[in-house]
Amino acid sequence: MSTGRVISRRRSQSRSLAPDACVFAINGGSSSIKAAVFRVRQEPDRIASLLIERLGAASTRLVIRRFEAKGTSESARSIGAISPAEAASLLAKELRALSCDAPLLGIGHRLVFGGSDSPDHQIVTKPLLRKLDAASSLDSAHLPAELALIAAFQREFRGMAQVACLDTAFHRTMPRLATLLPIPKRFFDAGVRRYGYHGISYEFLVRELARVERFAAKRRRVVFAHLGSGASMAAVLDGRSIDTTMAFSPLAGLMMGTRPGDLDPGAVIHIAEREHFDPRALTEFLNKRCGLLGISGSSNDVRELLKRCDRDRRAGDAIDLFCWSARRQLGAMIASLGGIDTLVFSGGIGEHSPEIRAGLCDGLSGIGIRLDAKANRSNKPLISDRRSAVCVRVIPTDEEVMIARHVARLVRERR
Repeated sequence: MSTGRVISRRRSQSRSLAPDACVFAINGGSSSIKAAVFRVRQEPDRIASLLIERLGAASTRLVIRRFEAKGTSESARSIGAISPAEAASLLAKELRALSCDAPLLGIGHRLVFGGSDSPDHQIVTKPLLRKLDAASSLDSAHLPAELALIAAFQREFRGMAQVACLDTAFHRTMPRLATLLPIPKRFFDAGVRRYGYHGISYEFLVRELARVERFAAKRRRVVFAHLGSGASMAAVLDGRSIDTTMAFSPLAGLMMGTRPGDLDPGAVIHIAEREHFDPRALTEFLNKRCGLLGISGSSNDVRELLKRCDRDRRAGDAIDLFCWSARRQLGAMIASLGGIDTLVFSGGIGEHSPEIRAGLCDGLSGIGIRLDAKANRSNKPLISDRRSAVCVRVIPTDEEVMIARHVARLVRERR
């Protein structure tokens, strides 16, 4: 190899490892867009987080949180009703300012659905975009908006590497049997199968558990419970997903904030006929009017329901059904693993609601799950009782840092 090539390669590596180089992580949703700026060397270091919330409403806000040596500061301002395209432009402008014009390695985008032909995280190319666009009919609730966000950032940052981080990628290790749905094979061939979701969160949690768990090598069978407005569980054996509660779509599995989870198809057909729902109206109903909101009739927020459950029977029913549904799904994950060594709670509810954790684990001492009530109330990292055969932990998830890791890795590999 010539000296010139060696110098060129070293310069390229030096640029990718420059202490002031940064990556952007974009996590777009239907009503909000989250983003973060990371300084990247060996590990991502968060500089700032941004949130555009209540997107499309007159009360849309931009919230910026800065992380500095002297502490964390937060600012928020109203930005009025803006379109998704305008939101992307505003986000790009703010990200540039927060990065202080540091060299940009790449931009990572969370995609809820990757399609059967795009199993892993990868740098965005025209062929990949064509595949994802063709798969949009399989995930019309998320993929079109996410692809529009990628296109907007391609316009704002021309020539910059964009990375697609797929929520479905973590579950590609599931055995084939776990991906099958009990319908004719031609539908499987057309992409109707169990994919699983929350994969970026589970990737982070697997790594974090290995970091904090002293006996990780001995505790091979882990159930991760990502409990938030969207909720799922994953059965993980030796760090690899073998089963998960969500299936073809994020509607399946646990009862959630506004989604029903597993629901008798006969009931769905009956409701659609009774209410004269077309497919669009039925999708809206199942995604936004069921779950905690549907049962309580008032809120999809666990915190609000817990305050009222003693005096409001419907709020109490919503909380009780949420915990009961989660216990049943936990049992299914344990069955897939042939037992359980560790249970990990994460997500907004899993991390911050001791009442839900206690409700979910209630009555499970027979399978070795016992909580330390005081540790649980205090949201300690380790909440299992000393007598518990199963280690029960609370680990905060961080999807954005996982996206940043994938961006840095893929861009460096390409160089």
